[in-house]
Amino acid sequence: MDNTTSCPVPPEQRPLQEFRDLCDSWFFVWPRDTQRSLNRALLISWLLILPVSALIASGSITLRRHPLQLVLAAAVASLVLPLLLLVRQWLGWTYIHRRLMDHRIEYEESGWYDGQVWEKPLVWRQQDYLVARHQVGPILSRLARAMALAAGLMLAGAGLCQVL
Repeated sequence: MDNTTSCPVPPEQRPLQEFRDLCDSWFFVWPRDTQRSLNRALLISWLLILPVSALIASGSITLRRHPLQLVLAAAVASLVLPLLLLVRQWLGWTYIHRRLMDHRIEYEESGWYDGQVWEKPLVWRQQDYLVARHQVGPILSRLARAMALAAGLMLAGAGLCQVL
């Protein structure tokens, strides 16, 4: 950032710094690299919750008598956790994207009750736009594809549960 520009926004509330903080987070780094690394993390979360879902599904007397339906119901129910993780990541990355694309920075001086707005200088807007377009944009695309896949699998699995 341009050091000659006097900025009243606290450093931790500047969009570029918020982007860096999100990139340093162990949770939000999943979709940053590739679609494959995001899918791997989601597969791991699905596999971790699958035994819990199977245990819960085994509480159904009807499903206990039909093991294939029990496994299928547990697999479909287990997709809820990866979908929730994707939604949380989507919310975080879209927030950063919106802050980077905006011409103004909304910030708080000392608390929620004293919000201020500061107009970004042109140099900051250009830099923020490039980061939003070339770094955050692909992340949002990967998240959208992963959410569509998870939702499609849920719908297909629920349909299969109805057929069987």
